[in-house]
Amino acid sequence: MSAQDEPFPAATAATAATAPEPAATAPDEGMTWWYRWLCRIAGVIGGVSCALAGLWNCVTINPLNIAAGVWMMLNAFILILCEAPFCCQFIEFANAVSARADRLRSWQKAAFYCGMAVFPVILSLTLTTLFGNAIAFATGVLYGLSALGKKGDAISYARIHQQQKQMDEEKLTGTLEGQDL
Repeated sequence: MSAQDEPFPAATAATAATAPEPAATAPDEGMTWWYRWLCRIAGVIGGVSCALAGLWNCVTINPLNIAAGVWMMLNAFILILCEAPFCCQFIEFANAVSARADRLRSWQKAAFYCGMAVFPVILSLTLTTLFGNAIAFATGVLYGLSALGKKGDAISYARIHQQQKQMDEEKLTGTLEGQDL
């Protein structure tokens, strides 16, 4: 096969050199696939609710409400950009931002999303900002819960409880024996 027969020989070499390595992806952190999808869906729904509430918040003459509404629409854009980059195909850097957001740890995403959702509420405490940012804040809470890790199984908890009970009984019998003398 000659160089002319190969389809785009320079392009295939460039793509092979810039292809991301599988080891460079985010650590699993023990999140199950359904929980990861739950967080992503909550992020998208939170983005949509922020956008709608932010737009509604901008229809006023109060400057703090307008500032909170603009911030909410910015939150919506960031949430959708990070959680569902396929919705932002017209933006060239959408996949790069999403890949970078996927490399963040769960607690970092939780702090970022909760902080983004709290700021408009601090600017203008209205029902629109509260309800508009509630799902975005809940997304941060979901990521925060995943950062805590998995819950242990009942067998290991029963063993720990049994060991603590035995230690407490030994301490109790040791103090009672000391009092008899």
